[in-house]
Amino acid sequence: MKEILLPELAESVVEGEILKWLVQEGETVALEQPLCEVMTDKVTVELPSTVAGVLHKQLAKEGDVVAVHAAIALIDDGSAAGAGAAAAPSATQAIQETAENPGTADAQLPPQAQEEREQVGGSIVEATHLPKPEDDSGSLFKAFASDDAVKVQGLGQRAAAPAAPVKHNEGRILAVPAARQLARELNVDLAYVPGSGPNGRIRVADVLAFSQQATQAPAAAPAAATTAAPATQAAPAARPAAPAAGGMPVAPVQYRTPKGYEHLEDRVPLRGMRRAISNQMVASHLYTVRTLTVDEVNLTKLVAFRDRVKDDAKAQGVKLSYLPFIFKAVAVALRKYPSLNTSFDEATQEIVQKRYYNMGMAVATEAGLTVPVIKDVNHKSVFDLAREVVDLAGRANEGKLQPDELAGSTFSITNIGSIGALFSFPIINVPDAAILGIHSIVKRPIVDENDNIVVAHMMYLSLSFDHRLVDGAEAARFCKEVIRLLENPDRLMLEAM
Repeated sequence: MKEILLPELAESVVEGEILKWLVQEGETVALEQPLCEVMTDKVTVELPSTVAGVLHKQLAKEGDVVAVHAAIALIDDGSAAGAGAAAAPSATQAIQETAENPGTADAQLPPQAQEEREQVGGSIVEATHLPKPEDDSGSLFKAFASDDAVKVQGLGQRAAAPAAPVKHNEGRILAVPAARQLARELNVDLAYVPGSGPNGRIRVADVLAFSQQATQAPAAAPAAATTAAPATQAAPAARPAAPAAGGMPVAPVQYRTPKGYEHLEDRVPLRGMRRAISNQMVASHLYTVRTLTVDEVNLTKLVAFRDRVKDDAKAQGVKLSYLPFIFKAVAVALRKYPSLNTSFDEATQEIVQKRYYNMGMAVATEAGLTVPVIKDVNHKSVFDLAREVVDLAGRANEGKLQPDELAGSTFSITNIGSIGALFSFPIINVPDAAILGIHSIVKRPIVDENDNIVVAHMMYLSLSFDHRLVDGAEAARFCKEVIRLLENPDRLMLEAM
């Protein structure tokens, strides 16, 4: 019996959602035959089988989110090990049975299973068999953020809050950035929170569970703390939950159908692309302090310039839009104002300053919003950028992007104007420091430098930025530099990168 593990499909990917099983239990599987469809970071890939045989058991259901390196299936390859596996359940099978029967004592798990459990952070369900959304009636919400895969599972599943500081590995507290943020908002001391992630890393669910337990039993906590803590340093009582900042809920928000309208509602599980989008939006809310600055640009000269070179582009097989010019102008401006080309590593409290320029390009597809990345924009010509814009947008709509094509952005641009929007407040694509919204190009009367009223091609720019990393004045100057370059396309073409 061979285990099929979820591989690392891309750098920084820590989990994947099982979208669809392509082979059912009992069916024959050939080597390299696709077993299932897996979604990671809005990219859907087919996972091939690493062994030939018969699919004995699916360890993860459709809709489950599974950690990288966790077993998702068992395949009977007819080897001698198969008989032994049938007689004595493997570690993964034992973990699976324990996940389905939470009351099973840890002592019943074989040593290997105990070790596997520890490697995935002490949470069997998270690693092997995640419940579907409709089965998780006690959950606050589910979300993961950025590369740390922040998970929010059901409340009330943790043990009672410890009265003494938790002994964390390596003598330091490991916690995902969103958990640190939430702990500050709820006034929770992470030293007293047990972590369920790998190596004892504290997740959002741990903070929420600890806070809820402290709220439910505030009177019992001081006595327990006095008993368990060393006499030389009594542990403080668990702090009561404070109102959450920034709209973060501290209690489950349950939707209730108005009486008499039950037959007019349908419920659809939050899965696939929509779940990935939801997770990214939660991450943006938790990780950034969003601020907006708005300006407008006169694109009359750029419109004329594009008209002049459009035939040359067509002769080279290039469909030339305005986006490549905007990408180039943004890259030049970022070099002049580098604070907008940064990210914040909350775990280490460091600002990451980048000397490369990768542009995320928001694309609205039938499945939902996705953001492919054009790498090294500063090294490419306008025609090169135009080719990549068409290629990435086309493959995004077909669902054929690779995971690495959605990672590594340093700044993002969203073209809301392509569907007619006049103005917007873009949401930052974490971990980027900023995102630029470009809008419809509209003919409007303006007053020129000679006080004449003329018709011009005008467009609004809306820059959302993380105020922790970028000052308002810096953001405004950045916009002015982008405007200067777009209003003078000849000068833009002469800019050295």
